[in-house]
Formats: sequence, structure tokens, C-alpha cells
Amino acid sequence: MALFAGVDKGWSAAMGGGMAVIGSFVYALMVMRGTDDAKKAFRTHFRAEMLKVFVTAVLFICALVLFKSAAWLWLILGFVVATLAYWLSLLKI
Repeated sequence: MALFAGVDKGWSAAMGGGMAVIGSFVYALMVMRGTDDAKKAFRTHFRAEMLKVFVTAVLFICALVLFKSAAWLWLILGFVVATLAYWLSLLKI
């Protein structure tokens, strides 16, 4: 992206993709213990998803506040592309 749109936009897209990866990593860390109880599993997945959304929102806010040169559109596009890649990979499983 940096070659086609510029360095600032490339870094913004990379930060957006990184946010998607970090959020998914937080989710995976919470649910990887596993359980045989369906209620506990549901609660764990729900909590993990809520934490993932919270972490992602905090990362977006931090990126936009701390990095004034970040381009909003490219940050969001990087996040969307990484999230779509994640969801499409789950379809293959």
C-alpha cells in the first residue's frame, strides 16, 4: 500500500490490519482453554467477543489520537481487509 498510495497511507493500513490481528489474538487467548460445558463455553465466547470489541475500539482511538498523520480511510480499510481475510479463512475450515 505504501508504494501505491504513500508512506502515511501505507502505515495507516498496516495499523488497521494490526488492530484486527490483535483483537483476534485477544479473543483466541480467552477461548483456547475450552470446556465441555455449553453454558460456560457460551459465556466465555461472549466475554471474549466483548473484550475483542473493546480492545479494538481502544486501539482505534489510540491510533487516531497518538498518530495525527494516520489516514482514517486507510486505517479502516486495513482493518476491514484483515477482518475479511480472517472470516474468509474460517469459511475454508
